[in-house]
Amino acid sequence: MESKKIINQSGDHHSNDHSKDNMDGGDGIDRAGFIKCMAWAGTGVLWMMSGGITRSFGMSQLIDRKTGGLKEGLVLPKADFSWVQISDSHIGFNKAANPDVLSTLQAAIGKINAMPVAPSFVLHTGDLSHLAQADEFDTLDQSLKSIKTEKIFYVPGEHDVLNDGGKQYLDRYGKGTKGSGWYSFDSGGVHFIGLVNVVETSEGGLGQLGNEQLKWLADDVKSLSSSTPVVVFAHIPLWAIYPQWGWGTRDSEQALSLLKRFGSVSVLNGHIHQTMLKVEGNMTFHTACSTAFPQPQPGTAPAPGPMKVPAEKLRSLLGLTTVNYVEHKHSLAITDSVLADNPQ
Repeated sequence: MESKKIINQSGDHHSNDHSKDNMDGGDGIDRAGFIKCMAWAGTGVLWMMSGGITRSFGMSQLIDRKTGGLKEGLVLPKADFSWVQISDSHIGFNKAANPDVLSTLQAAIGKINAMPVAPSFVLHTGDLSHLAQADEFDTLDQSLKSIKTEKIFYVPGEHDVLNDGGKQYLDRYGKGTKGSGWYSFDSGGVHFIGLVNVVETSEGGLGQLGNEQLKWLADDVKSLSSSTPVVVFAHIPLWAIYPQWGWGTRDSEQALSLLKRFGSVSVLNGHIHQTMLKVEGNMTFHTACSTAFPQPQPGTAPAPGPMKVPAEKLRSLLGLTTVNYVEHKHSLAITDSVLADNPQ
C-alpha cells in the first residue's frame, strides 16, 4: 500500500479544538489581535528556482515581524529567479473569522515588499473576491498595485465566478487567455501553466478541468523538452486532499498524466487555506495559506469554512505537521511539531 508524505504548516494536532464554537462563534479573536497575528502568519510563499529545482519559503519564516525586514543573519540561497504565491484574499468577506481582510492582505504585501530582491512576478491562486462584486475586484486591484514586482498572474477561485460564470473575472484578468481563463507562459527557462478548475464546480464541490482544457493542455506541452521545469497553478488542489469536502479535482489524474514525462513539475494551489506539501516522484504539490482566514484541517470539523480561533490558538495553526495520506483508505494520520521561529 502506497504512503505519501505531506507537510502541513497550519495544523493544531488537538483536532477536537476545531469545534463549531471556533468556526462560527465562541472565543474569537478581535480585529486588532487578528491583524497582529497575521503580521507573522503564513500569508505568502516565496518560490526560488535554481537549476530547474524549486524551493519554497514561508514568508513568515523570512521576515522579522518587529522590524518588517529580512530576519537578521538570514541568507537566502542564490537563485535563477523567484516569484511569490498568494491566495484566497476573499476581499469583501467581513465575518467574525476576520472582519478586515484588506488589512491582512496588505500585511502580506508588506512582506513581499520587504524582500531584499523583488520577485519576478506574483501568482495569485484564486478567490480574489468573496462575492465577485465589482467593488471587491476594484479594492483588490488598488491594493495589489503596491506590490514591488513586474507582473501579477491570476487564476480564478470559485468565489470569483459566482453569478456570471466568470465573465467579470475574464473581462478584468483574462485578456489573452483561452476558454474560461487558462493560459501558459515561459519565464527563466520554466514553463508556467495556469489552469481553471472552478467554473463547472458548485460551492464546496470537487474541481473539474473539462475536456476542452485537457485537450489544450496536451497541445500546450507536447513540443516541450522533458527537461523543461514545469509549474502548474490552479485554485482547487490537483490532488485528492479530502474529497469529502470537495478538496480535490475530478479529472486531475488526466492532467497530471500529461506531465509525467517532465523531470521537474511543481503544482501550486490554494482553496483550503492551509499549507500542505506532497512530493510524489517528479511532482511536488503545494497548497498556500489564505491572506484572509484559516480553515479547519481535513475532517476535523463538520464542514469546511471560515474558522474563528482565539488569539492564543492562532499560533498553534503554524506548526509543521507531517501527514501520511494512505490513498486507498482516504485517511490522514497527523503529527505535529512547532516551528522554531514562532513568536512567543
